[in-house]
Amino acid sequence: MDELQANELRIWLPVSFDQAVERAKEALKREGFGVLTEIDVQATLKKKLDADFRKYVILGACNPPLAYRAFQAELEIGLLMPCNVIVYEEGTGSVVSIMDPALMGKWLDNPELLSLSQEARAKLERVIGMLRADMQGTTA
Repeated sequence: MDELQANELRIWLPVSFDQAVERAKEALKREGFGVLTEIDVQATLKKKLDADFRKYVILGACNPPLAYRAFQAELEIGLLMPCNVIVYEEGTGSVVSIMDPALMGKWLDNPELLSLSQEARAKLERVIGMLRADMQGTTA
C-alpha cells in the first residue's frame, strides 16, 4: 500500500460516507479537478458477485491543464490516468485516500513528467488540507 499512496494524501474524516464523497468532490473541484468517473464498488460487487462490501467509491479525477501537458510529454501516460481517489467507510467515519501522482515520475523516465507529477501532488496535498481544515472548522 505504501507504494501506491502516501500518508500525506490520506485522511480519516468523522463524517458519513456520503458527506465524505461530497466534500472530496468539492475539494477536488477547488483545485481544478473534475470527476470523470465514479465507481460504486459496493454496488458493483453486489451485482456481479452477490457479495456484501462496505460503502466504497473510486473517483477518477482529472485536472485538464495538467493532463494536457502530461499527454504532450508522454503519450502512454493515459495508462496512469485519471488520478484515483477512493472514499470508503471506516469505523464511525470515512477515509479519503489519493494515489500519489509522484509515482509517474518513478515509473516513467521523463523529466517533464517528474515536474508535472510534483505539481499534481502539491494540488492533491491541498485537497487533503482543505478536507482537514473543513473538519477543524466543523468541530471547532
